Amino acid sequence: MKAKHWVSMVLGATALTALASSAGADNLGKLQDFKSTGASLRIQTVDQGGARAAQIRENLKKVKLPAGFKIDLYAIVPDARHMAVGPNVGVVFVGTRKADVWAVTDRDRDRVGDEVKRFAPSIDFKVPNGPCMSKDGFLYLAEHNRVMVFPAAEFFYESPDVAVEVVAQSLIPSEEESFNHGARVCRIGPDNKLYVSLGQPYNVPDKGKLTLYNEQGIGGIVRMERNGKSREVFARGIRNSVGMDFNPANGELWFTDNQVDGMGDDIPPGELNRTTRAGQHFGFPWYGGGMVRTAEYKDSEPPKDAVAPAVEMPAHAADLGMTFYSGSQFPTKYRNGIFSAQHGSWNRTKPVGARIMFTEVKPDGTNGKPEVFAEGWLNDGTGEYLGRPVDVVQYLDGSLLVSDDLAGAIYRISYSAN
Repeated sequence: MKAKHWVSMVLGATALTALASSAGADNLGKLQDFKSTGASLRIQTVDQGGARAAQIRENLKKVKLPAGFKIDLYAIVPDARHMAVGPNVGVVFVGTRKADVWAVTDRDRDRVGDEVKRFAPSIDFKVPNGPCMSKDGFLYLAEHNRVMVFPAAEFFYESPDVAVEVVAQSLIPSEEESFNHGARVCRIGPDNKLYVSLGQPYNVPDKGKLTLYNEQGIGGIVRMERNGKSREVFARGIRNSVGMDFNPANGELWFTDNQVDGMGDDIPPGELNRTTRAGQHFGFPWYGGGMVRTAEYKDSEPPKDAVAPAVEMPAHAADLGMTFYSGSQFPTKYRNGIFSAQHGSWNRTKPVGARIMFTEVKPDGTNGKPEVFAEGWLNDGTGEYLGRPVDVVQYLDGSLLVSDDLAGAIYRISYSAN
């Protein structure tokens, strides 16, 4: 290919990208002003049948659950990551680490998603991993470096145009944006404030970054009013949390955290953490996971009040999404306990994870030992993943939905004593 022609192609692609970005920004402005964007009414949908759905159902036969539980395919959702369930219709909004947000609707109420379509197709999303829903029906979406809110999302989602406001235009300084650990999650707390996790981009950050990160809440969790004002750092010393939820019994925030890689197969442990007040420090980067010290900070004194994890999980299982179970469908044992997803290891000679864990939480706020609730997505003989669970949410009827970004699917776990 001649150099002149190659340069022309590159410039053409750059121009198209700039035009698309400009159009996306213009569309967002229109939507904020309740104006039509002119987007096509033929919204992209995902086929729910065929050989792919049949094979996913076949793979699910390998998943083991406690007696009385069963797992089914709820919907095929490409790159499915974190989820939020609408409080009225039960639309499941699904984020991805790419550029799509999906809306899954069970129209005939048979507990299977009938329609999966692109949500707000005229908006240019960037790593829209973290949707969360307020009790009064506002959908919040935490992207890599922006948070948006969609009022009445379950009302507007049928159309390509949706009501939207930008809550936070910048979560972190633009120069700190990274392809690594940039998937955010969010929750609305019992104080009616918005909480957002901010993973830091390194395996272990350089000491020169700590002052900035402490100020900005990078490697921590920030909270703000639902309109984005009064932002503050709620928790620090967190490597990369991609799952959090509030204990409905006492309002305490719990969160998962992913430990340092490259320290060996069996250290450091993964974490499930409990906050008891604002301003706590959870030990990273002095501790790589649990109370295991990092080589980079071994000669530096860790914070004296560093909080140890409430639960230590197997090393490198990649603990991600979590939820407190408040439904009535499951047996009493599971009430107010934590279901959490382990995505599965990459930094281990023998893979571990790809399963759903359950951790009992007692009335006094303390916890029991974690136990395996659902497993079978990992072939122990070959190390092959049939799926990689990402998030767990409770559906309106008390069943659980589990997202899987490898299979590109959402599963439904239900219980019947019969």
